[in-house]
Amino acid sequence: MFVSPAYAQTAAGIGGFDYMSILPLVLIFVVFYFLLIRPQQKKQKHHREMIAAVKRGDQILTSGGLYGRVVKVVDNEKIQLEIADNVRVHVAKSMLAEVLTKPEPVKETRDRKGAGDEKKDVAEPGAGGG
Repeated sequence: MFVSPAYAQTAAGIGGFDYMSILPLVLIFVVFYFLLIRPQQKKQKHHREMIAAVKRGDQILTSGGLYGRVVKVVDNEKIQLEIADNVRVHVAKSMLAEVLTKPEPVKETRDRKGAGDEKKDVAEPGAGGG
């Protein structure tokens, strides 16, 4: 019996596994990972770190659009936020969108006056007479 070469090629293609057919799927997964999955994971990690670092005195913005100052960290899930004079609300930590400013560190009691405040008269290059 004579088998034509065309039939022999198609029979081998059906029974064998072609690695080139899976290559587009692998490439699509790699592109999705670097363009979608990885940036989202980084954003979530940054948000978790921001929530964990919130402390009293921080100026924050909630995801609902409220600006306020953290008065008290109640527990791992709640903070007390002052949104106006004598107006305090409890907010879930997960709803914090952004920490706007950190409180200023307390200045030292001994202040060095005049240390580095003096300006020296130095002629700038090119500022000569003429």
